[in-house]
Amino acid sequence: MEAGTRAAAAAPGGEAIRRATSDATAVGLAVAEVAAALGPAPVALLLLFCSPAHDLAEIAVGLGATWPGVHVVGCTTAGEITPFGYRTGTVTAIAFSADRFRATPRLIENLSAFSFEDGRGLVHEMRRRHEDGGPMVGGTFALLVSDGLSMSEERVVSILGDALGPIPLVGGSAGDDLMFRETKVVLDGATRRDAAIVTLISTDLPFQLFQSQHFVASSEKLVVTRADPSRRRVAEINAEPAAAEYARLVGICEADLSPAVFAAHPLVVRAAGRDYVRSIQRVHPDGSLSFFCAIDEGLVLAVARSVDLVATLNDTFDGLKRAVGPLEAVLGFDCVFRYLEMEQRQLLGTVSNLFAENRVTGFSTYGEQFGMMHVNQTFTGIAFGRGGEP
Repeated sequence: MEAGTRAAAAAPGGEAIRRATSDATAVGLAVAEVAAALGPAPVALLLLFCSPAHDLAEIAVGLGATWPGVHVVGCTTAGEITPFGYRTGTVTAIAFSADRFRATPRLIENLSAFSFEDGRGLVHEMRRRHEDGGPMVGGTFALLVSDGLSMSEERVVSILGDALGPIPLVGGSAGDDLMFRETKVVLDGATRRDAAIVTLISTDLPFQLFQSQHFVASSEKLVVTRADPSRRRVAEINAEPAAAEYARLVGICEADLSPAVFAAHPLVVRAAGRDYVRSIQRVHPDGSLSFFCAIDEGLVLAVARSVDLVATLNDTFDGLKRAVGPLEAVLGFDCVFRYLEMEQRQLLGTVSNLFAENRVTGFSTYGEQFGMMHVNQTFTGIAFGRGGEP
């Protein structure tokens, strides 16, 4: 289909959450297609997930002009999940209707200096402002989009989770199509690096936060014996050069290490009775490995074993429908390494169709946030049921 046809076709469905996408390369045309598909109805919040091939600030300003005074929150991506499934090179947007949602976003800059005191002050001010609009029937959650190269996500989610208390948190880390050069977040046309945007969102629609993964620990254990935690960089595993030892454990040559290998053979750590993936980002010329998540000396890891990805997703969607009823939309944060793995295993079309059928929109991330955890290689997000009349 033509880009304009795709964008225009994104609108059918419920009016509480409207979704659209455009693969037009020109900013003006992409903005016009997305705005036309979303329609003119009042909006409480516009989420924007934008390929790094586009100018994020210009797109945000252009869409913001369609609904003056409405906050536009978003980031660059490592691929987009559109109303039609996986795409790359697009401008993809989600409009939350003003009659079903209330949203209060705030920018957090200089993430490495963000403190628990800062977090408590920020959340207190946000909650006060959020409640100024009067009482609202329903529930509230917090949405976070972060610079995916800041290496500060663990710190930020821990601080925010502590400050938010019972308010659940979900989110994703911005990407840049696996170039690992520059990831950005945007709030109302102002783009930032080393920054995050947290948004309090209230709605009378039923909703459910979720996290799904298809990796479990194998019996093959390893220990991080030399690392630089501040840079998420591991120099030695089992007292051997990290890249060489990892390659040996997964049964390939060190020269063949690549993002595709890391996607197929992640490592996991056991915490609180669950396996959490620690994905490798890249190998360096000195044989060290950079990770997408926190790493430290003495950490015991295991080589992960994959279970059925498609069956796991089907179970996830079935559970969400039992929890919230027929789906209005699913906001999804899907690790880019899952995309690479699906591509290798020829599952991309199947999962893309599954996402489209279940009204998933979001982006491929450099990490996901769930509660007070920053994780990798998961499909994480929030599902909204259709609910009744407002």
